[in-house]
Amino acid sequence: MNETTVTLVGNVATAVEYRDTATGGVARFRFAVTARRWDRERGLWSDGHTSFYTVSAWRSLGANLAASVSVGEPLVVHGRLRVREEERDGQRKTFVDVAAVAVGHDLSRGTAAFRRAARPERRAEPEQVREEVREGAALGPAPGDDPWSEAAAAAAAEEANRLVTVP
Repeated sequence: MNETTVTLVGNVATAVEYRDTATGGVARFRFAVTARRWDRERGLWSDGHTSFYTVSAWRSLGANLAASVSVGEPLVVHGRLRVREEERDGQRKTFVDVAAVAVGHDLSRGTAAFRRAARPERRAEPEQVREEVREGAALGPAPGDDPWSEAAAAAAAEEANRLVTVP
């Protein structure tokens, strides 16, 4: 199946709403993407048109998103694009939706601290998962056997050793 995938860079425009459904939890929010262009004549950046997208994220991505993202934060959203038209109040309106596959903070505009989500040993009830996300219990420190932590420590030790041995 050919689907249109997009990667959008912008800001969270509305609060993330998390809901339980029969097929799993879903998080939804509006996402604003504004084109910026360099104006050579004035020597300044200028904002272009702002486009708004409705982003939805299912299951663990949705739960993690609801626990991690606030209005105004810069994000990078990657997902499947869907354009739909509806008639409301006698007028045809166009809506653009993105079913998110991956979402992350835009680190070109700030820093973030990642915490690996704890994996439940049993299948939790949707209400329990939502409560854990609301309380922040679904997130925890990285496990002690995290290979990325070990690799980062080894790289730091190697860099420190290199700096000490250089004349």
